[in-house]
Amino acid sequence: MARPHSIDPRAFSDPRNHYPTDEEFYASDRPVHRELPEDRPRGGAIDPIRHPWGWGTIAFVLFVCLIVLMGIALFP
Repeated sequence: MARPHSIDPRAFSDPRNHYPTDEEFYASDRPVHRELPEDRPRGGAIDPIRHPWGWGTIAFVLFVCLIVLMGIALFP
């Protein structure tokens, strides 16, 4: 008995039973030049002088520390 999902051997010559290979199927809708340039390249050199925090962040952290210290000093 044949498997229930197989193609009937008598229908092998029917062109409707010829399916593309995986490579042909997945390549059919891709453009010829499918390599796209990266808009955000990964890796590369990091500027050693640039600190990850900006001056605004440093000023904000110092301001918060100053407020906390003033609160402790003025309201013991």
